[in-house]
Amino acid sequence: MKAVRLVAPNRPLELHDVPQPHPGSHDVLVRVKAAGICHSDAHYRAGKSRVHPLPLTLGHEVAGVVEQCGGEVRNFRPGDRVCLHYLATCGTCEHCAREHEQFCTAGQMIGKYRDGGFAEFIVIPERSVFKLPEEIPFEHGAIMMCSSATSLHALNKARLKSGESVAVFGVGGLGISAIQLAQALGAPEVFAVDIQPHKLELAKQLGAVPVNAALADAVETIRELTRGRGVDVALELIGLPLTMQQAVRSLAIQGRAALAGITEKSFDVSPYHELINREAEIIGVSDHLANEIPPLLEMARGGKLNLTSVVTRTVPLDAGAINETLDRLEKFGEDMRVVICP
Repeated sequence: MKAVRLVAPNRPLELHDVPQPHPGSHDVLVRVKAAGICHSDAHYRAGKSRVHPLPLTLGHEVAGVVEQCGGEVRNFRPGDRVCLHYLATCGTCEHCAREHEQFCTAGQMIGKYRDGGFAEFIVIPERSVFKLPEEIPFEHGAIMMCSSATSLHALNKARLKSGESVAVFGVGGLGISAIQLAQALGAPEVFAVDIQPHKLELAKQLGAVPVNAALADAVETIRELTRGRGVDVALELIGLPLTMQQAVRSLAIQGRAALAGITEKSFDVSPYHELINREAEIIGVSDHLANEIPPLLEMARGGKLNLTSVVTRTVPLDAGAINETLDRLEKFGEDMRVVICP
């Protein structure tokens, strides 16, 4: 089968012919119909985050059709439309038992520590497979497995309650989902912070209040719009020290800043003025949980999450097209989400 693989850091991905994988007794073989290209994939190619072993097929946002089931698989059959949780886990360690499987002692992330979805087929344990409703296109099902699921996890970690206000820093693939999910969870006001006018216009169309950080100080603007109060929840989805700092500074008393953007850099915090005196919190967000996927799918099936505007374009399973997309992601280009359709 064809697969687009990372051979070494700081080198373009390559198209290889590799053996088609075979499912074990508890595994499902999925024919890939859609695989999202995530900013994390650009980090992997650039060597900012370790991928092992190499060469390895990237891709952790995957949806497709069940091709074959292992002998012990009970909940799926060939032909089922499915989407895949990003982790292959043991299901038995203390973290899995507590449904915090992102810390599984034997967990392997697809597209990072085991072959992912930039291929014609992928094998994954049954516990990581979820049925994709007919109402949800494969392209949407794929990107929901990262950007939407992570946005929902960030809102859950921030303990968003109905009636609370939200600021979303970064109106990309995660941000568009975060705006809609915050509204679905009862946020009456959602402020969308970005520097790209077309992204802010899209956020406005979704009912958010746009804040153009290229034209004015984002924190001052949010405080003006909230009559000096600030927001109850701030999501940082970019991974820049400046926007992480802004997320913290935009908080109201007892506000919570959930940081999901990936960065290697630190940022300054004034402990007394920005945290202690407000009883504010900074919360780390590590990916998402399998148990968050069913309610996420239900929100999408019910029309509360629409990702039509997020899928900017599709590309074939072609190394050149995928590398070009990763180049654009590294430059924070205009694409929301690009999806591979083999």
